[in-house]
Amino acid sequence: MTEISDQKFLKAYEMASTTGLKFPPDVMLRFYAYYKRATHHDGFYNPGNEEDIRNGFKANALLQVKNISQAVAKNKYVEMVEEHIGKV
Repeated sequence: MTEISDQKFLKAYEMASTTGLKFPPDVMLRFYAYYKRATHHDGFYNPGNEEDIRNGFKANALLQVKNISQAVAKNKYVEMVEEHIGKV
């Protein structure tokens, strides 16, 4: 797997942030988890209040990617954008 440049990652983020497409919750959670893993240097991001069910799903998604590197998370994020939105 080749490493994704920061510029390509940011372009993918811009595309995902501005798309009008609607995605199922599982796809949205994977976008979220890969993005947070790629951008938080400490390796884990706490989504907040554990009592909120949405944050529970976010926390679960983050746990699923906690053992991958930031570089792998960037690659996976760009792959998802290209699969669901279009070529970066």
